Amino acid sequence: MRPLNKCESLILLGCGGHGRVLLAALQAGGGKKDVIGIIDPVATKLRGTFAEIPLLGQEEELTFNYPPTEVSLLNGVGSVGSTAKRAEVYNKFLQDGYKFATVIHPTANIADDVVVGEGAQIMAGAIIQTGCSIGDNVLINSGVVVEHDTKIADHVHIATGAVVAGGVEIGVGAHIGCGATIIQGVVVGASSVVGAGAVVLDNVPDGVVVVGVPAAVLA
Repeated sequence: MRPLNKCESLILLGCGGHGRVLLAALQAGGGKKDVIGIIDPVATKLRGTFAEIPLLGQEEELTFNYPPTEVSLLNGVGSVGSTAKRAEVYNKFLQDGYKFATVIHPTANIADDVVVGEGAQIMAGAIIQTGCSIGDNVLINSGVVVEHDTKIADHVHIATGAVVAGGVEIGVGAHIGCGATIIQGVVVGASSVVGAGAVVLDNVPDGVVVVGVPAAVLA
């Protein structure tokens, strides 16, 4: 685990499936002890603790009791298709002055020259090769391979087992589905969705959904 923010006290936003994966990543790297609480819209219904971490309540409790100078945040919101909600949560708290911790699972293999943005999350077994850049609030899920000189913009989610070849560019807020393959040099437009298992041979316009082998725009 290599959290890039210096603040040791962390609050997790969301305790759904992705939130639990984040906690497991922190556990693997010895950082789970730094999570002092969880904020979730349904926390008041769940009550008590979650994975031995106190459930603090909803957003208001974070804002009132934990100022930005005292904590950093973990974005526990995942995405299936649209990355909009994950980006919305990130941008809201960023505007309120909070910083987001960058989480890298200890089994991820990342070249030394890779640039990793604030709040990015790189999960177990991911491989990121030389010359790549990863934007803010990017989620690179388990077992993803990103080859050399690929540029990944803010708020992108690359789902489990996807393979991104060298020199690819992925636009802001795009979602790359489980097991998808993007060949070298392709540009994937902002807010586009590449369906699970798709093989992308050509550039993808902004804001479309592509599926299939080879991938084509979904009518």
